[in-house]
Amino acid sequence: MKDVLIKNWPKELPKTLNYRLGEKPLHEYLMQNAVDFPNQPGYLYYGNTITWKQLSDYTQKFASFLQSKGIGKGDRIALYMQNCPQYLIGHYAIQMLGAIVVPLNPMYKPSELIYFISEAEIKAIISSQELYQHIESIKSETLSLEFIVTTNYIDLLPEQLTLPLPEELTIEKRIINNTYDMKNIIQSTDPLSKTEEIDIWNDVGLLVFTSGTTGRPKAAMLTYGNALFKTAATVHSYRLGEGDRTLANAPLCHIAGMVMGVNIPVYQALFCVLFTRFDTEATIQAIEKYKINKFYSVATMNAAILNYPGIENRDLSSLELNFATSFGMKVDEKLANAWKKLTKGCVVLEASYGLSETHTCDTFMPIEKIKFGSCGIATYDTEFRIIDFATGEDLPPGKQGEIAVKNPGVFKGYLNRPEETVETLRDGWVYTGDIGCIDEDGYLYFLGRVKEMIKSSGFSVFPENVEALMSDHEAISQVACIGVPDPKRGESVKAFIVLKPSYKGKISENEMIEWAKEKMAAYKYPRAIEFIDSLPATSSGKVLRRLLKKEG
Repeated sequence: MKDVLIKNWPKELPKTLNYRLGEKPLHEYLMQNAVDFPNQPGYLYYGNTITWKQLSDYTQKFASFLQSKGIGKGDRIALYMQNCPQYLIGHYAIQMLGAIVVPLNPMYKPSELIYFISEAEIKAIISSQELYQHIESIKSETLSLEFIVTTNYIDLLPEQLTLPLPEELTIEKRIINNTYDMKNIIQSTDPLSKTEEIDIWNDVGLLVFTSGTTGRPKAAMLTYGNALFKTAATVHSYRLGEGDRTLANAPLCHIAGMVMGVNIPVYQALFCVLFTRFDTEATIQAIEKYKINKFYSVATMNAAILNYPGIENRDLSSLELNFATSFGMKVDEKLANAWKKLTKGCVVLEASYGLSETHTCDTFMPIEKIKFGSCGIATYDTEFRIIDFATGEDLPPGKQGEIAVKNPGVFKGYLNRPEETVETLRDGWVYTGDIGCIDEDGYLYFLGRVKEMIKSSGFSVFPENVEALMSDHEAISQVACIGVPDPKRGESVKAFIVLKPSYKGKISENEMIEWAKEKMAAYKYPRAIEFIDSLPATSSGKVLRRLLKKEG
């Protein structure tokens, strides 16, 4: 299988991964950027340009404060806020002390926070002002929590905005009793005198909670080396280099958004426009104004831009490469062609296959040999196996089975979950629970989750396959499928469909079923259709089928 996996390795890429500044944790890259490029813009936040020296200085001052509060190696500190420069400062300050970053999704509510804080034994939380109320309501129930730092987005906004501002960034600043204010800390604290010594491949620097497809979410323990490896592999496989200009609007609390928005700009010293969240007009303006040429997106973002009123009169011609993720809709040839036409040449491709347990980005798509429908080929130092569920034997190319992956990005295990760790992590291999296959050219195909597979009339039906076929219907904007009980078939397919605005009220559920019946096998086509306004999804855009099952 190893020879198959490297069969289409691009000739332009060296086969050995060399780290730009050596095997160092990423916070040391940040500090070195401040020395090598002190006045070079690192991030731009709605018009506020933050140089590498400024970002490094802010971070070292905040790290010094955390150290004064007793934070040290191995302590777990949470970040609970939207995308903002304060997130970057908190992330790298925590890691300068050898402590562990725990991203908490800003969509979490109090009852969820209690679980995450207790599960990870979080010692402190850095929270945005508008979310603090959720923490305040459950403080008495969280025994490990010692102190809270709050921040207002307005603290690092410019006086003169250059990009449209989301409403949540206009909240008036207030000082909250019994918390520490990040701006005051940075203004009044001396920089950290020395960073903690890090064993890069063994010390844990990040705890990422999995989405919890079954049971409660688990905290995957990722090392400083995991982050460095996956960041460097992504940078070099997609040839991100000096002078590239990027944009980050995917959630930084999600592992893919973290790689693209927190890690890559720092690793490669790239200019990055940072958004709190995706906004179509703001994204278009940023591309036009700042000549963004490398762009990470979720496919639904591309669709929103393509369908934006007057988009044909906007200038997105600076874009050269767009790596996108198929959440909510597919990155397919139709989307790629429309995007290339709009941007006058930008290549859009599937970004990668990956999961939290491997710090994501286990594959990349060769730019000169794109295969739509696939996840690309194995990245640096990465092996894949396709395993037969019944026998546990490795399967040859073209056969479907469970995907297992091994590389230097593989996590150390789940925090306080030895049984789940043994089940998932075996001899350095992550058994993903995903179904897939590898073709003769070494391209990986993700076919679905084992636990989401639908058994209809004895056949295995992958929701993603039905969704891809349904997406050919001109009226469908988004679609997600689940299995529902059926007395004759065991299970049958139910499709939840978001119609394009122009088709609402003009097509019936029965008409959609009849259309599907003509397009796919009898065991596969949806027996039930439900039109809904939007699909439940994570902040990163990943559709939550388990919530549809509750409705279905």
